[in-house]
Order: sequence, then structure tokens, then C-alpha cells
Amino acid sequence: MRRAMRSAVLALCVGGGVVPAQGQGPARVSSEGGRVVVRLTPEERARIGIATARLARQPHRIEIPAYGSVLDPARVTDLTNSYAGAVAALRTARARAEVSAGALRRARTLGTTVVSGAQRETVEGTAATDEAAVAAAESQVRTIAATAQQEWGPVLGRAVVERAPLVTRLIERADLLVQVTLPSGEAPKPPPADASAEVPPQSERVPLRLVSPATRADQRIQGLGYLYLAAGDSGLLPGMSVQAFLTSPQEAVGIAVPESAVVHWQGRAWIYRRIGPDAFVRHPLKPDAAVSADRYVVDDLDGEIDIVVTGPQVVLTEELKGQVQASGDADDD
Repeated sequence: MRRAMRSAVLALCVGGGVVPAQGQGPARVSSEGGRVVVRLTPEERARIGIATARLARQPHRIEIPAYGSVLDPARVTDLTNSYAGAVAALRTARARAEVSAGALRRARTLGTTVVSGAQRETVEGTAATDEAAVAAAESQVRTIAATAQQEWGPVLGRAVVERAPLVTRLIERADLLVQVTLPSGEAPKPPPADASAEVPPQSERVPLRLVSPATRADQRIQGLGYLYLAAGDSGLLPGMSVQAFLTSPQEAVGIAVPESAVVHWQGRAWIYRRIGPDAFVRHPLKPDAAVSADRYVVDDLDGEIDIVVTGPQVVLTEELKGQVQASGDADDD
């Protein structure tokens, strides 16, 4: 059993990329007050790449994790082109109707002595046909405008009708449209103006700009949705599913630690905090810890705390090595 434990720790050291320097002594690990304390001198920390940062307890805006889907702008493009075509057809129909109406007025003015009854009937028929064409063209314009508003909401629907820069940038792929759906039960008011999305595979965050509430739900997630804009050169592509984060007006009070400070072991997440000049202890991160600006908010620590923000995996490796060595020494005794 002890041999298996030593092998597991050795694999952890190699897998974590930690190779002790030649001649480096074992980390000083002890149990104090029911917790394991790892002692590392400044020289040791510098040699194995451990850095700390002093973080203070303060309020942080909570981020709500959400599901994002990058939409294909083809439908917006189709509606914009259809509306432009319908407006052009309406103008043509109105021009023809004006010509035929003028011809009808002249025929009526001249009377039957100049224009025969058959000619007058022809002119009247043409005028009536052209008036009907105008009515049909107006109906088509109204239908497409209403469809745009129904499918995309008042903001984007109006932009389609006006061919505003918002739509032009979508057509040109200068911007991308992202539908963000909140988890069921989340309903922030007003809609969060600040949001971001992670671009796979590096998970880099890109900012999102609010457009309007979504007009239809994502079939995979039954929650409130919003439409956001992302830059076309952000790395997102239509059809992608992404992790999104919406900034809530609510706040959580605590110490915000970056992802680099978190280490995972035994199915849990941990951070290391300093309790003395060269002493560090492992502190559990709550599974439901709030997130703010891509940082975890630790609400069960007070004051200003020095947190290991670079190399927490190294500290864990040193802790486990010390425990194994202590176990081996006890076994030898």
C-alpha cells in the first residue's frame, strides 16, 4: 500500500511537471492544529516557481454562468435583402400606378369624343391593376418588417428595416450574434449589459455587447435568453456552443482568487494560503463559490491573505511528498 502511494505521488510530480533541483532537500511538512503545514523558504519558492499575492476581502459583482450559441446570420441577411427587394418593388409599383392614374385622368378629361370607350376601359383596367399591385407591395413590405421583429425582436428587427450599421456589420461578419441562455430560474433585471464568452480551445474570454432579449428559447435549455454581439475576429464561429458569463447586479463579499491559484485533488478544489513567513496550508474552495471577473470568490477568509497564485500544484506535490516520506520514516522505525 505504501509503495503504491509512493508511486502515485511520483506520478503526480512528473505529471505536474515538477522535478526537484539537484540536491534539493525535502519540504518541511508537519501537522499543526489538525492541518498539514508546508514550509518553504523564499529560496525554495523561487527555485520551484511559487509566487504569492496579497488579496483583500471586498465586494465583487457576481457572474452568472450561462450557455451561449453563436447564431448563423444567414436569416438576418435573407430578411434584410427581402425587405430591400420588397421596398424596391413597392417603389416600382407606385411609379407605374402614378403613370396609369395620370393616363386615366387625361382620358376622363378628353371625353368620349377623343378617347373611345374601349380605350378608356383599357386605361381604367391598367390603373386598377397598378393600384392593386401597390397594395400588394405595401403588404409585402409590412409582412417582412413584422417577420423581422417577430424573429429577432424590436431592436434587430428595426435594424433590418432601416438597414442600420448593426445589421450591416452582421452581414459583413464584422460582428457575430450570440444567443445567451440563463439557467432556469435566473431572471436578472435589467438584462446584464456586461457579459463575456470563452473562446475554445484556449478558453480566452471575449466581451459581449447586449442587443436585446431573445425572442425564442433555446430548445436545449429552458431559460431566459438574450442576444449579444461579439467581434467578428474574436475566434468565434457560427454554430459554436460556448460558455458565457453574465455580470449580475448582485455582489458577493470575499477574496477573489484567480484560476491559477486553484489546485484539484481528491475530487475537490483547493487553494494555498500563507499562515506564517514560510508556512502554507491548503484551504478548500466551496463547490458553489461565486465567480466574479473569471475569479472565484472565497467568502470564508477574513482580512488580507497571501494566496499562492502561481505553482499551487507544486506546493501540493511537496505536501504529498512530505507525507509519504514521513510515512516511510515511521515504517522504518
